[in-house]
Amino acid sequence: MASDREDKVAKGSDSDPETKEIATPIATKSSRNSKETAVEADDYGSTDDHVFSDPLVAERWRGVYEKAGYENRHRFDPDYKWTAEEEKRLVRKIDARIMVWAWLMFCALDMHRRNINRAISDNFLPETGMNTNDFNYGQTIFLACFLAAELPSGLISKKLGADVWIPTIMVGWSITAMCQAFLKNRAAFYAIKALLGLLMGGFIPDIVLWLTYFYKSRELPLRLAWFWTALSTVNIVGSLLAAGILQMRGINGWSGWQWLFLIEGLITTLIGIFSWGLMPPGPTQTRHWFRGKNGWFTEHEELILVNRLLRDDPSKGDMNNRQAVGPILLLKAVKDWEMWPLYIIGLTTYIPPGAPSNYLSYILRQIGFSVFQANLLAIPSQFLFAVNLLIVTWVSRHVNERSVVSSSSNIWIFPWVLGLVLLPEGASPWARYALLTGLLSYPYCHAILVGWTAKNSNAVRTRAVSAALYNMFVQSGNIIAANIYRDDDQPLYRRGNRVLLGITVFNVVLFYLVKAFYLWRNRLRDRKWGAMTPEEQEGYVLTTKDEGMQRLDFRFAH
Repeated sequence: MASDREDKVAKGSDSDPETKEIATPIATKSSRNSKETAVEADDYGSTDDHVFSDPLVAERWRGVYEKAGYENRHRFDPDYKWTAEEEKRLVRKIDARIMVWAWLMFCALDMHRRNINRAISDNFLPETGMNTNDFNYGQTIFLACFLAAELPSGLISKKLGADVWIPTIMVGWSITAMCQAFLKNRAAFYAIKALLGLLMGGFIPDIVLWLTYFYKSRELPLRLAWFWTALSTVNIVGSLLAAGILQMRGINGWSGWQWLFLIEGLITTLIGIFSWGLMPPGPTQTRHWFRGKNGWFTEHEELILVNRLLRDDPSKGDMNNRQAVGPILLLKAVKDWEMWPLYIIGLTTYIPPGAPSNYLSYILRQIGFSVFQANLLAIPSQFLFAVNLLIVTWVSRHVNERSVVSSSSNIWIFPWVLGLVLLPEGASPWARYALLTGLLSYPYCHAILVGWTAKNSNAVRTRAVSAALYNMFVQSGNIIAANIYRDDDQPLYRRGNRVLLGITVFNVVLFYLVKAFYLWRNRLRDRKWGAMTPEEQEGYVLTTKDEGMQRLDFRFAH
């Protein structure tokens, strides 16, 4: 009886078959194979076999939720049942209400991260008395402030709630971005870039944590893939807007780049204002004068929403969504050293495409294309980027593999960077453009890595901090990328491309080393878990003080 009960507990610890397989001590080879096959099917609808099937386990977690003041605890019901069709319909509703607006908010962020790259194609640098190196320093200041704001912003958001904090910083950065229209010199440029970085820095980890309040672990990576199509969407739409707005040069004596900053700032200000009404704090907190007195979800839908999330990951209820992460919890999260391999991946993975992406329009101008052409020629790579992003994320989810699939990003980049290194100086501008387009069409693995980080965190307090730390390392990599192309290396940046080639090779190797690391950590835990009797295993599950990834019945995804 104890063994059966423990088997239920272990299998219910996560909806991902990878975790189920390792956490179950008596799994046979045939059961492993069946579970690996089952990953292809979405797990919708309630079942009688879940983490709370054992009344003792259910009561233990009920106590955890009460102690934490979990905002959805009144909807926790271990016996509640629903059909697969009801859950699928609810997920579609969440996609429409939550995911679409999150995507639009991300577009508002990226519009102001990227429009500076289009402004420099319209004589922004000479008209403000700057050169390429000054621009690099400004981008470095922006990224350093962006990085510095990640964790503090995440902690503020966890205390106030993402629904309050995110719209506030959105309106703040939109107004600041509009002020770029009045730039006259390098000092003002540096000051505004610093302020923009501080206001934007916390958005991504804050919004990802907010999305985990609505989606199960296996649903999140694919949603994040769609979320990150905002990057290519903004580049395509932004290029089209820039191609038109930059033609306004001369109206009221303004340059085209001044109109660009002003108009795009007004657009994102409106998105920020509406976000105060369109971001509910959580699944059972959608009642609001703007969203309707009855909210977005019925009582039945709220019960489904809460119980499906908790059966997927019981730790999602171990903190209130207005509960701050204090210094002790923060230190514990930082000391979770087994998360650091993922942070290192975040540091280096995006450096190779970062420099060419920042300078694409500028490079095209330098090798002979017009302002109008330079902005429009950025569109093909962004379209292919979005397609490859969705494909690589779908493949990762379909085969339940993260590290190997993610390595394809830098494997793709390698031949294109090699081509840029070897291409003769007198080669056709179109040949150089083709190589740059191929490079920037790479399969972006960021959605996989963010979902991977969230999954391996295995606790709300760790997830809140790890999302910020991961993104801080990504921004550190962006700082490196922003300084690889130097003024004395333009317009072909041959030295910079050789540096990018070396980092690309390193990244491919790194992905496989990280996979080996997590396989090793899981084997060590298997041995410890296997040395315990079924009774000891059950006692551990019911009484352990271990949290998150420190639990012996938790296994790392890879």
